[in-house]
Amino acid sequence: MIAKPLQLQLPCRPFIVTPNIEKASDDGMQHQKNKINPRDRAIHDWYRFVLSFPPHLVRKYIQEFQLDNRHTLLDPFCGTGTTLVEAKFNMIRAIGLEANPFPYFASTVKTDWTIDPEALASQSHRIADKVMNQLLAQGINDNRPYTGKIHDLSLRNLNPEAASLIIKNSISPLPLHKVLVLLECLEKHKNEPYYRHALLGLANALLYAISNLRFGPEVGVGKEKDDVAVIPSWLLEVNKIAEDISSLNAKDYAQTQVYFADARRIADVIEPNSIDAVITSPPYPNEKDYTRTTRLESVILGFIRNKNELRGFKKGLIRSNTRGIYTADDDDQWVAQHAEIQRVAEQIEQRRLELGKTSGFEKLYQKVTRLYFGGMALHLAQLRPLLRPGAQLAYVVGDQASYLRVMIRTGQLLADIATHLGYELMRIDLFRTRFATATRVELREEVVLLRWPGQK
Repeated sequence: MIAKPLQLQLPCRPFIVTPNIEKASDDGMQHQKNKINPRDRAIHDWYRFVLSFPPHLVRKYIQEFQLDNRHTLLDPFCGTGTTLVEAKFNMIRAIGLEANPFPYFASTVKTDWTIDPEALASQSHRIADKVMNQLLAQGINDNRPYTGKIHDLSLRNLNPEAASLIIKNSISPLPLHKVLVLLECLEKHKNEPYYRHALLGLANALLYAISNLRFGPEVGVGKEKDDVAVIPSWLLEVNKIAEDISSLNAKDYAQTQVYFADARRIADVIEPNSIDAVITSPPYPNEKDYTRTTRLESVILGFIRNKNELRGFKKGLIRSNTRGIYTADDDDQWVAQHAEIQRVAEQIEQRRLELGKTSGFEKLYQKVTRLYFGGMALHLAQLRPLLRPGAQLAYVVGDQASYLRVMIRTGQLLADIATHLGYELMRIDLFRTRFATATRVELREEVVLLRWPGQK
């Protein structure tokens, strides 16, 4: 392992690369609780959801649970791998599950520290030179803003079916063309060990430097950029990944395994009586479509090619929003006898009728509430035989009021479901509060702490 970080030379460029991230608004101190500390940026910052829970929260519960190299830690909703990376840093064997294809890919890459950073850097620069020359032959200098007429260029584009999946105007035509030229060249190296890390670097550059996306509580389109330096943006990300790997201490880190799987079918992939702890953050019951957050990179990089594939992936997710509800869904049967969940769902429906809301999505608000908690109940039921007696669990969840302003106390309801399934509720920690601008109410984000006593 290389002892010193790599110092890579990027192309000289007056064309400045600037991230265009807009963070979610929040009260100062509460917002800081969810921000990633600068000292935690290594590995974690290769690619992560803007609103992901922070590494320091994972460390807190790793320490409280007294986990070490004798234990196995599970994250059944691993997203972009925050828990898995922290476990690896702390020499703890970890297993993750993720049913959204691009976050799954990101987690597998972020937990692979075996590649040669010098090969990643040097080969990426060779690829960059080829792409720059190819673009120059087309009359495009990626180191300088294009000043001609865009419509005079012969630009590549996504096929119509793929293009229909991404948010309109989320990337401008010329930057998209450059990305597709780079991607074609990069694909020729698909069998090389460094390929996946280079591709993840492109995904991060695509989101935060190349696209027109902005991120708050929801993903949207910000100021459109007619042109942006694509190749230098990508090389910055490659440089970051290579330097992070080269600066790791030369030791054998714990094994990490990531499965592309549905957390409600967890027994299909995890061995019985094998898990000592769970630290995770499942989706919250709201109108946030988590596949939309990752849609641009998923489509452009080829992880989702059409609506049928997208629909198939959504079926593997907890039903947390009305855009992922299907006729055959029956997870709600798991909470059919839970009085408080039924009361909340009925209150949402009554509010809809009182307000005269008649859209198809609004009519599904009560249904998705039942399906969400039913899916979580199914997950927790399936999880029980996989846990060792005394296993400790931490679920980071948030209250919601996005369904016609009816308050859903997610943590309390999840804790009640768990106790009915035989778990012991240790306590519920307040992680932070956040002000919901849409509903004008203060919402709690909590950590539900459980213990599995073993089968009785």
